[in-house]
Amino acid sequence: MASPDFVPINPTDRVRAYASPPRRNDSWVANRPGDVEGSQPVGPRLGTAGPDQGYAFTLVDLFDDRLVLGSVDHEDAVAGCVAVAMRRSALFGRAPVVHDLTVAFTVFGFLDSSPDPQLVSLREELFAEVKSSHHYSERRELVDLVLEDTLRLSHTKVEAQYASDWRSNLAQ
Repeated sequence: MASPDFVPINPTDRVRAYASPPRRNDSWVANRPGDVEGSQPVGPRLGTAGPDQGYAFTLVDLFDDRLVLGSVDHEDAVAGCVAVAMRRSALFGRAPVVHDLTVAFTVFGFLDSSPDPQLVSLREELFAEVKSSHHYSERRELVDLVLEDTLRLSHTKVEAQYASDWRSNLAQ
C-alpha cells in the first residue's frame, strides 16, 4: 500500500507484497453455529430471503403522489407493502423492482381512488402499527395473507384481478 510522502521510510527496507493465504485441501463445510445446513427453512413467519431487499424503500418515493391511504398511516402502509414487495422479489430470486411495489400497493387498494369499503376496513385493521418492530408478527401475517400465486403474476394481471375481485388476491 502506498504511503504519503511525509511518512519516513528506510530505502533499504524490503517492500511488502500481497501473499495469498495457504490453500485448504478439504472443501468448505457449514459447521459454525449460525450456518444454515441445507436450504433456507420455510414456514409461517420465517420470511423469504432475497438479495438487496432494502432497495424497495428507495422505490417507494415513486408512489408517494399516487397513494390513496385513507386513515392508514403512511409509514404503516409503506412498511406493510414493502414487506410484500420484498417477498415477491425474493420468490423470483432478485432484488425488488417497481412492479413488486405496484403489486403490493394494488393488492391492498392503495392505488385505487375509491376502494371497496370492506377492503378499507380490512386494511385499517391489518396495517395498524406494522411499521413498529414490536409488531413484526402482525407484519408477517399481513405478508402471508397475500397468496403466493398472486405474487407470481405480472403486475398488470394483479391489477386486472383486483379490479374484478380484490378478495381473490388474499387468503381469507
